[in-house]
Amino acid sequence: MGTGQRRPTGRPRGFDADEALERALLVFWERGYEGASLANLTEAMGISTTSMYAAFGNKEELFRKALERYSEGPSAYLARALEEPTALRVATAIVAGAIRTTTRPTGPNGCLGVQGALATGDSGRAARDLLITWRGNDYSRIRDRFRRAIDDGDLPEGADPALLARYVTTLTYGIAVQAASGVHRDELQEMADAALRGWPLR
Repeated sequence: MGTGQRRPTGRPRGFDADEALERALLVFWERGYEGASLANLTEAMGISTTSMYAAFGNKEELFRKALERYSEGPSAYLARALEEPTALRVATAIVAGAIRTTTRPTGPNGCLGVQGALATGDSGRAARDLLITWRGNDYSRIRDRFRRAIDDGDLPEGADPALLARYVTTLTYGIAVQAASGVHRDELQEMADAALRGWPLR
């Protein structure tokens, strides 16, 4: 080998990491953190356990990356909803996005952020804590948006942005649980419409 040439520093990765992560996301979404075994994950990803650890770290880190992907993909409706011009339209868009995401015609029903660690033992504690933080961040973003709506005069001065944010997030989590149980999209939309009829208006 000439002095101007470099020896390869490592073997090139023999799989599409992006596609593998998408497949892992679907396994976590369908089975939850503890229900997704390493065998389930590596089989779906089409890679060995060694390759999984090398590319993504341990199972906890893989779940963290899958949750990030979920936030940027199926759950990205939240960021778009927060840009709506009124608080009612924000709430309506969040609920509509939750219904679309949790009742997809293909893939798992429900919400990864709700079902991912509903019931976990010690081995799932980190995933549970991660999801608590994830849900808390979403709540804070919605609360801050509603606080701005009060400042803008869109919501009445007596409105409680924290309570409204909790109302909307609780509604979306309930939608996710019902969707995972097989409740149809139309029924969920009727329920959501009824829940938002009492929205405080200026």
